[in-house]
Amino acid sequence: MITSFLLALREGLEAALVIGIVLGAIHRTGRPGLNRWLWAGVVSAAFISLVSALLLRAVDTELVGVTEQIFEGTTFLLAAGVLTWMIFWMRRESSSMRAKLENNVSIAARIDGGGALYFLAFISVLREGIELALYMTAASLTLSGIQTILGTALGLSAACFLGYLIYSTSIKLNLQRFFQVTGLILILFAAGLIGHSVAEFNEAGIIPAIISPIWNINPLLSDSSLVGSIFSTLFGYHGNPSLTEALGYGAYALITLFIFIKAKSYHTSTFIPHASAISPSPVDTGSAPDGQASSPVVHPIRKVNDAQHT
Repeated sequence: MITSFLLALREGLEAALVIGIVLGAIHRTGRPGLNRWLWAGVVSAAFISLVSALLLRAVDTELVGVTEQIFEGTTFLLAAGVLTWMIFWMRRESSSMRAKLENNVSIAARIDGGGALYFLAFISVLREGIELALYMTAASLTLSGIQTILGTALGLSAACFLGYLIYSTSIKLNLQRFFQVTGLILILFAAGLIGHSVAEFNEAGIIPAIISPIWNINPLLSDSSLVGSIFSTLFGYHGNPSLTEALGYGAYALITLFIFIKAKSYHTSTFIPHASAISPSPVDTGSAPDGQASSPVVHPIRKVNDAQHT
C-alpha cells in the first residue's frame, strides 16, 4: 500500500499542480468561461486513464503459465522504463513548467481557443494518468487488489488536498526539493521493478538465472514477514535472488543513482568565468585612461595592407 500511495501522491500532485497553474492563468486572463474546457479535459483524461488501468489488469488475470510470466515481466520492465523517464523529465522541467503552461494558456485565451485549452489539460493529465495506470498495474502484481486501490485512493486524495492548499493559500511548495527526494525513492522502487522483471523472465526461461539462488537470507529476513513484504513491495527485496536478478537490480540502481546525483551537482554548480574572459583588453578596444584621448587600434594585418597601398 505504501508503494501505491507514494506513486499516486507524486503523479496526482503533478496533475494537481498543472491544473492549479492553468486555473490561475485563466483567472488572470479574465476569461472564467474557459474553466469548463479545462475541467472537460481533466475528466476525459481521468476516464481514459481508469479504463487503461482496468484493461491492463484484466489482461493479466486472463493469462496463465509462461504467457503470464512474460506479460508480468514486460509490465515490470516497461513500468521501470517509464518511471525512470518521468523522474529525469520532471527534474528537468520542474523549474520552467509554470512559465510554459501560463504562456500556453495566454495564447489559447487570445485566440479564444477553448479547444486548445481542453487539449492542453487533456494531454497534461492523461500523461500522468497513463503513467499511474502502468505503475499501479505493476504494483498490483506484488500487492493485493485492496491494498493497491486503498493506497492509490489515499495518495490521490492527499495530492488533491495539497494541490488545493497550494492553489488557494499562500503555501509554497519547493517543487525542486520535492521531486529530488521522491526521485531518489522512486529510483529504488524502479530498481525493484527491474528485479521483479528479471525474476519473471527467469521463471519463463527467457533470461537464465545462472546461479539460483546466489544467496539465501530468508532465515534472517523472510519475504513473507511484515518487514520483508514491505521491503519487497517498495524496493523489490528478495531473500534468495538469482544471479541475474541481483545483477539487474544492482546495475540499474547504481547507474541511475549516479546519473541522478551527478545531474544534481551539475545543475547546482555555478560557473564563474575568469575576469580576463569577460573584460575587454585595452588593446582591442582602444580604450585609454580617464581624461586621455583614445588612440586608434592598428591591427597587424591592416598595417601590412596600408604599407602595400602606399
